[in-house]
Amino acid sequence: MDPTDVLQDGVVRVSTETYAICRADRDHPNAFATVRDETETTVVIDETDVDSLDASEVERGWKRLTFEAELPFELVGFLATVATTLAAADVSVFVLSSYSTDHVFVSEAELDAAVAQLENLGCLVTDNSRHADD
Repeated sequence: MDPTDVLQDGVVRVSTETYAICRADRDHPNAFATVRDETETTVVIDETDVDSLDASEVERGWKRLTFEAELPFELVGFLATVATTLAAADVSVFVLSSYSTDHVFVSEAELDAAVAQLENLGCLVTDNSRHADD
């Protein structure tokens, strides 16, 4: 399976929320995601909730781009294709994968460039984040 086939006309949804990616000592009950490994705990949380988390480091201002497709485990090179395309536009990414799909976080400052690159791949990007307060 070719990743470009999945990306062509694939829907990517931009979150209305803005997230903070935090190094913390524990989970947060309202976190989008918590990743624990042998050396640290990373919590991805709505930026408005950061003050409720005891975090040693915080990176603010990240938008989540979710690929609205069930990505099969045998799909090879999907994230590599996305990351390489975004890297070509100097867009830094923070990536989380769930069982069935991938979430790519990009800084708000790089969101327009990321969206343009994904559209160049053939993705249909839905971005309600700029109209969340309307």
